[in-house]
Amino acid sequence: MSRVIWKSIKDKLILPFVELDIMYFELGLPYRDTTDDKVTIESAKATLKYNVAIKCITITPDEARVKEFNSKQMWKSPNGTIRNILNGTVFREPIICKNVPRLVPGWKKPICIGRHAFGDQYRATEAVIKGAGKLKLVFVPEEQGEKTDYKVFNFTGEGGVSMAMYNTDESIHAFAEASMNTAYRKKWPLYLSTKNTILKKYDGRFKNIFQEVYEANWKSKYEAAGICEGGYVWACKNYDGDVQSDFLAQGFGSLGLMTSVLVCLDGKTIEAEAAHGTVTRHYRVHQKGGETSTNSIASIFAWTRGLAHRAKLDDNPKLSDFTEKLEAACIGTVESGKMTKDLALIIHGSKLSRDQYLNTEEFIDAVAADLKARLSI
Repeated sequence: MSRVIWKSIKDKLILPFVELDIMYFELGLPYRDTTDDKVTIESAKATLKYNVAIKCITITPDEARVKEFNSKQMWKSPNGTIRNILNGTVFREPIICKNVPRLVPGWKKPICIGRHAFGDQYRATEAVIKGAGKLKLVFVPEEQGEKTDYKVFNFTGEGGVSMAMYNTDESIHAFAEASMNTAYRKKWPLYLSTKNTILKKYDGRFKNIFQEVYEANWKSKYEAAGICEGGYVWACKNYDGDVQSDFLAQGFGSLGLMTSVLVCLDGKTIEAEAAHGTVTRHYRVHQKGGETSTNSIASIFAWTRGLAHRAKLDDNPKLSDFTEKLEAACIGTVESGKMTKDLALIIHGSKLSRDQYLNTEEFIDAVAADLKARLSI
């Protein structure tokens, strides 16, 4: 369904107003399979070259999807592949609409999650262990020195499962710098979540590097800025950020109301996308010719955040103004009472009637009408 709304957004909200030179990479599962996923790597390298990527939601296949698409193998998450090449931090923040009630009423101000987007579970080596035996980790240094064996577990029964994951000091430093820079720019406090009481070495490394970066580069700036009020930036490791950003989105109202921008260490390169999945259930209805009411706001904001960064890099005030007005048009449309079914259910409850929400195309049309009015001012 993401591809359906993506085309509609381009045709109705972007291309009629902005002249773009787009380099397009087809990340649909069939073409990723045809290219042995090389197209995903090519798209990430192009992002590093051109500094701005705007990404449509993609499929991370499970066994059912491999069978459905007759794929050669269960390809890894394209997001994981791209993020590991870009080696950045994903910042996710709720899109606030005044009339959308929050599941957590006490959240009066936004919370921005900074998700470390390198390594950990998303690049782990996992295995199913058959039978009894010894599991070890082995480190073989490239320079002088002997290899080191780390005993993990002695399997004595039928077996089990195992996983080895990693991260690098360079990537954790980048994560810390990006998180502190974002919090400083927003003038919000920054918090880091770790479980260093259990993972004393693994999570302890994150905690220690964050402290080193803060003391060396940011302490005086934070103290001078007097950062103590407002929302906050929450720095999370890769898996934690994945889970908590979904939780955060629901707490503020909807997964469809969440921005997602990956920021690289250079601060110059970003990738913008929607924070949610491909909405398969809606697509099955669409395939049968049925009416859908899919929230496109997160995908629209992927375009606005990507184009806003392009405007900043190119010193293009007209483009910046356009992105601000498109975002305002989305929020203004919802606050005027025109919205998709997911948001209408939150406001009106289960007794929702058909005249209280718009379908997928009607909502994008309503945003387009609001945008045109704002651009004519």
